[in-house]
Amino acid sequence: MTRALIVLALAASLAACSTTSPDVVQRGDAQTLSTVRDATVLSVRDVTVDGSQSGIGATAGGVVGGALGSTRGGGGATSVAIATVGAVAGAVVGNTIERATTREDAVELLLQLRGGERVAVVQAKGDEAFKPGDAVLLITSGGRTRVSKAPPGTPAAPANAKPEPLPGQRP
Repeated sequence: MTRALIVLALAASLAACSTTSPDVVQRGDAQTLSTVRDATVLSVRDVTVDGSQSGIGATAGGVVGGALGSTRGGGGATSVAIATVGAVAGAVVGNTIERATTREDAVELLLQLRGGERVAVVQAKGDEAFKPGDAVLLITSGGRTRVSKAPPGTPAAPANAKPEPLPGQRP
């Protein structure tokens, strides 16, 4: 019984894992029309994307800790107290594990679009290394944007371009 609970807790924890890697396309984004914009990298900064705390790790840890705690003690109030302490300790450990395993090394890219507008995108580190001056593509699908290097020969966006007015603004 305890072994089954541990396996279930681990499976639930792994199911909660996700990535912001530009090298991994979500299933819902496959065969979906995306908007592509040209840009130039102005700066690159290493950052860390904090791990998630969805509650799955805490719940799984609490169940496992409670189950293991209930096997201790001679029954009655002592067993209940030990099971409760085990559940609380398990929840804390499960939450910590979830947060640590979902943390990602990432980059913050400050970009200039062809019209002069500047934007910033944070994404997990992928196979591509970016440096200032690189011509890149901003690929937006389903409200998520990722940055990829432009094909060779693609000119970089001019650094002194005037920003395009937003809809409803005068030039």
